[in-house]
Amino acid sequence: QVQLVESGGALVQPGGSLRLSCAGTGFRYDYSAYVMGWYRQAPGKQRELVASINRARTTTYVDSVKGRFTISRDNFVNTVYLQMNNLRPEDTAVYYCNHNPPQLDSWGQGTQVTVSS
Repeated sequence: QVQLVESGGALVQPGGSLRLSCAGTGFRYDYSAYVMGWYRQAPGKQRELVASINRARTTTYVDSVKGRFTISRDNFVNTVYLQMNNLRPEDTAVYYCNHNPPQLDSWGQGTQVTVSS
């Protein structure tokens, strides 16, 4: 069974930066074949897909993070990253990684990102 472990969340001031990591194990096929995504869920809101990266390293982003967030992957260590720059209070959420589309049994614990002065 796939296990995904997110890390890197923290309390940061507006305008700051963070780099999130998500390491995975238990994949049935080679990790490079999977489309991976970063999702977030803010209090009282539905979980949303923030960024996605496919096998060709083509990336997509939700409009609210374009130009500020960058998703990348290292297939040798089964890890996907999310570099977040110029953070805003509205980026506050628990961040998760998963396949895109997500697999219900692959959600991890997430990592908390809080943007506040």
